[in-house]
Amino acid sequence: MATEDRDACPHDEGEQPSVGAGNFEISDRAEQIIQRHGEALKDGRLPAKVYNDEEIHQAELRRIFGQNWVFIGHETEIPEPGDYSQRYIGKDPFIFVRGEDDEIRVLFDSCTHHGSKLCRAEQGNSSHFRCPYHGWTFKNTGDLAGIPLKHQAFDNLDPSEWGMSAAPRVENYKGMVFASLAEDGPSLEEYLGDFKWYLDIHLDIAKGGMEVIGEPHRWRADSDWKSGSDNFSADSYHTGVAHRSVFEVGFGSEEISGTAGQETQRHVTHIDSGSTSLRLLKPEDEIYFGYPKEYVDTSKLSDAQADVAAACGAATATVFPNLSFIHLAATNDPDKDLDGFLSLRQWQPAGPGEMEAWSWVLAPAAASDEYKQRAYDVALGTFSPSGNFEQDDFAVWDGIADAAGSVYAEQSNFEMNYQMGLEQASSASIDEDFQGPGVAWDTNLEEGTCRTFHGNWHKAMSGEDVGMSYPEDHL
Repeated sequence: MATEDRDACPHDEGEQPSVGAGNFEISDRAEQIIQRHGEALKDGRLPAKVYNDEEIHQAELRRIFGQNWVFIGHETEIPEPGDYSQRYIGKDPFIFVRGEDDEIRVLFDSCTHHGSKLCRAEQGNSSHFRCPYHGWTFKNTGDLAGIPLKHQAFDNLDPSEWGMSAAPRVENYKGMVFASLAEDGPSLEEYLGDFKWYLDIHLDIAKGGMEVIGEPHRWRADSDWKSGSDNFSADSYHTGVAHRSVFEVGFGSEEISGTAGQETQRHVTHIDSGSTSLRLLKPEDEIYFGYPKEYVDTSKLSDAQADVAAACGAATATVFPNLSFIHLAATNDPDKDLDGFLSLRQWQPAGPGEMEAWSWVLAPAAASDEYKQRAYDVALGTFSPSGNFEQDDFAVWDGIADAAGSVYAEQSNFEMNYQMGLEQASSASIDEDFQGPGVAWDTNLEEGTCRTFHGNWHKAMSGEDVGMSYPEDHL
């Protein structure tokens, strides 16, 4: 971590570094940025520096990714014993694997001998992981199974004490696997809280549930990971500007996609670890995100959830810290009908002002192979590294990180405006009749959803629990 010289040298008598969540020491400067962030957010302002700063990045890895539940993958990616994929929590490498005992684990990708990474392939199927350095071999359950020349070199070593390390906590919510590096804390269900009401709509709407189609797309970008989480929290204000060319050539419906000012949209926040945007059309249309009726099953949903699903053409959401999703009816060809797909997004921190984006495509498990391929193709043409919508977002997000990393932004304490929806800024009002949990606005001309994300960021960076409660003064 880059620090000032005074932090690299012995402290003067009486001077102590700041200590925050997880006993991770950071500089007074970083603590001041975090404190200023919390104070400014109450007025709908945001210090730009948090989007590109080495000390803030290092603190995020420990205070956010080292403490909270982080999405690892979907169980349908590793359906058979021995199936595995490389995954990350923050920047830490893990192996997402289904063991021979059919249990899903999240194993730390490091040999317990001299620490080399064990997994050299992005994904595959294997009964064992063998270290390329000295040959120590581990079962896919993490147990140490073989040591070259053991009786000469390690005759007294107990293999049961030197198995692979694992994420302290791993939990599965309806096929979605999360892990936490913190030994203690709220359970995953407690962490998700009321947001489960919305998450269930997306996971339970299809016959047979949802399954991952193909491999996740991955690409690097000169953008901060928070830009993705912020945007998918429900930034509809950008849709008619950044994505204007998509509508002009007929690749999207403005009514479904939710350009600014439409009364069909609801922004919902104050729901523990997440916030969401729902594009609600006429219920009698029964659009169900564009899925053919034969693939829809609402038997697991409440009447209120089923009503939302029937009227919803598209939705975006973010679960803190870096899991987002978009569920919508779209097309990759103006001459073809709209078809539905669910895309899970993960914004992986790669450095200050840098990230690696991951994108999974999901479709109803009971759908035909033909429909699954169609859903995949539509996702590829809209929200993928080469997708029409995706390219628009990344074309502007890098400018945020570039400006945030400037000397001027730091010296002037440059702040961005996040006031839309606050009383002093706009006329957005709360929809008291909305049946779901949280606070719902009657228009997408508000930024309470984005303030929800940044409020949780501030809580996590201040050492407070995320996903249990949320102060109304940030709404």
